[in-house]
Amino acid sequence: MMSVGQACWYGAAAAVVLLAGGMGAAWGDPLGPEPVASDPARITTPTGTLYGTIDLPGGAGPFPVVVVIAGSGPTDRDGNQPQLKNDSLKMLGRELAARGIAVLRYDRRGIGESRQACLRLEDLRFDTLADDAAAWIELLRKDRRFTKVGVVGHSEGSLIGMLAVRRAGAGAGAFVSLAGTGRDAVSGLRAQLARNLPPAYKELAEQSERIMAELAAGRTVSEVPKLLEALFRPGVQPYLISYFKYDPVREIAALRIPVLLVQGTTDMQVLVDDAKLLAAAKPDAEWLEVKDMNHVLKHARTLDEQTAAYTKPEVPLAPGVVDGIAAFLEKTLGARPGAPARAAQP
Repeated sequence: MMSVGQACWYGAAAAVVLLAGGMGAAWGDPLGPEPVASDPARITTPTGTLYGTIDLPGGAGPFPVVVVIAGSGPTDRDGNQPQLKNDSLKMLGRELAARGIAVLRYDRRGIGESRQACLRLEDLRFDTLADDAAAWIELLRKDRRFTKVGVVGHSEGSLIGMLAVRRAGAGAGAFVSLAGTGRDAVSGLRAQLARNLPPAYKELAEQSERIMAELAAGRTVSEVPKLLEALFRPGVQPYLISYFKYDPVREIAALRIPVLLVQGTTDMQVLVDDAKLLAAAKPDAEWLEVKDMNHVLKHARTLDEQTAAYTKPEVPLAPGVVDGIAAFLEKTLGARPGAPARAAQP
C-alpha cells in the first residue's frame, strides 16, 4: 500500500515526470583531519513540521551555510528515492562541510521524516514548496552559528530555489543551480509526450495540447481522456496550474545575487542545451560544465555506470563538482574565519 508521502508525491510528481536539537554523530572528513558533524533541524509550518539535517564543519564558526533543495518526486534529503539509493545530496553536504561550508538538507513535505506534512493532493501547490524553502532560509539567517546564506537547487529544486530566493528578500546571498533546466514545465511535458506517444495517437496528442493550454491559462479541465488521466486527472490539475505559471528562464533572469549554473555532460534527464537556456537568460551567471557527470552528480559514461550511479552510494561524486561549487560559495558567501585551505580533489 502506498504511504502518505508516496501518495502525495506520486500524485503530483508523476504528472510532472510523465511530464534543532543537540549535536549528532560525527564522521571523518575525507579531505582532512577535522571532523564533520550532523545536527537535526526542523521548521513548523501551518500544515505540519518539516525535518532536515545540518552538516556542520569542524572547528569554530560562524560558517557560511547553504540550503540544498532536492529534485522532483519522492527524493529525500540524501538524494534518494525508493529503490534508488545513491546518497548524492548527502555526499555533497558532507564534502562542502569538509571545506568549511555548512549545509542544510531537508525532506520536502510528504517525504521521509516530513511525510506527515503532506497536504491533500488537491491542496498541494508548487508555491507551497517555494514557501517552505524560503522558511528554511529565514531560519538559517537568524541562526548565529552562520554568516551568509546561499541556496543550492538540484533538478526541479533549481526552480524552487529561484522562487525561494526572491521570497526570502535579502536573506540569500548566492544561488547554485545543479542540473536545473531552462525549459518550462509545459515545454518539457510536450517534448516527453512527443517522444512517447506513437504516431497513431495523434488525436490524443492534440487533446493533451488542448488540456495543457487550458491549465497554463489557469483553467481546470473537466473532461480528460482515460489514457491521459494519469497526467491530467482533476485532483492534480490545481498543482499543475501552479507549476505551469513559472518559467525558469524568466525566474533566473530576475535574480539579483551571484549565480552558478552547474551541468553534467552525461546527464540523461537534463541536457546541457536545456541548462544553457538558463545561461542565456542570465549572462552574468558563472557556468560550470562537469565532464561525464550525470543527473545525480556522479561520473557516468556508459549505461552500466549510469545504473550504478543511481543505485550504489559507494560511487563517488564526479571529480570537480564539489571543488567548483565550494570555490563559488567561498567567493560569494565568504570562507569561515580561520578556515584551512583545502587541496583540490584529484
